[in-house]
Amino acid sequence: MKRLKKKITSEEFDKRFDSGEDMGDLLDIKKAKVNKQVQRINVDFPISFLRRIDKEARRIGVARTALIKIWMAERLEPIAH
Repeated sequence: MKRLKKKITSEEFDKRFDSGEDMGDLLDIKKAKVNKQVQRINVDFPISFLRRIDKEARRIGVARTALIKIWMAERLEPIAH
């Protein structure tokens, strides 16, 4: 994996990511921090609600659980600050 010599702004990173560019040369995995502590929960949804979630998940190309996590993070983001 080739490393870039110069640093780029977060805006440039986002632009390149959004355009589908391979971002591997910009990431230093050795410095990555991942919070792996999780707690599993069960949530019951009506089937019609799950169908709508699945439709949106397919539209953006993610799994159902990933979409629910994305939506929860977006909802909780304003509260965290």
